[in-house]
Amino acid sequence: MTPPGLFISFEGIDGAGKSTHVGRLAECFAQAGRTVTLTREPGGTPLAEQLRSLVLNAPMDPLTEALLIFAARRDHLLQVICPALARGEVVLCDRFTDATFAYQGAGRGFDVAVLAQLERWVQHFDASLVQPALTVWFDLPPAVAAQRLAGARVPDKFEAQPQAFFERVAAGYAQRLQGEPARFARIDANQPPEAVWQQVHAVFASKGWL
Repeated sequence: MTPPGLFISFEGIDGAGKSTHVGRLAECFAQAGRTVTLTREPGGTPLAEQLRSLVLNAPMDPLTEALLIFAARRDHLLQVICPALARGEVVLCDRFTDATFAYQGAGRGFDVAVLAQLERWVQHFDASLVQPALTVWFDLPPAVAAQRLAGARVPDKFEAQPQAFFERVAAGYAQRLQGEPARFARIDANQPPEAVWQQVHAVFASKGWL
């Protein structure tokens, strides 16, 4: 029988190091015999990647930004995430809706009630709301993240924000965890990479997924 699909998202401020561990986890699932779809937000489809470029680089007001992100998310769900889950695949997504509440809501100060309404509209499929079965949050002090990112690459408009912005974003992630603690696994990302990986692996092993 085809195993049920498994949707997992990975969250954290820029510089938290989550992308490295997402790839490593994908290898573990593949070695366990699961088919893995590795994707990201904003992005994941040709249309969503075009919208990602606009969101990360073009100046715009917070509502326009949120609408573009949710438009990208809708296409991503329709074209990639939902079909992969229906096939019984493991979907590993680098950021999902929690990032929108953290960055656009807490970081940019946009109305979270509007974001919640967009979430209900965009993620509603087959009489239910599509949400990750597990969200792995890489929690890192913004000052440490800034040190990691310094000189790493040309920053996009979010990476170029001051530390106070990322402190609000981190607080936004903490609020999401408090609202749905059963869905979240908090990872202490202020450690060497191998120690962080051990935490990540332990979470999935405890659930019997690896």
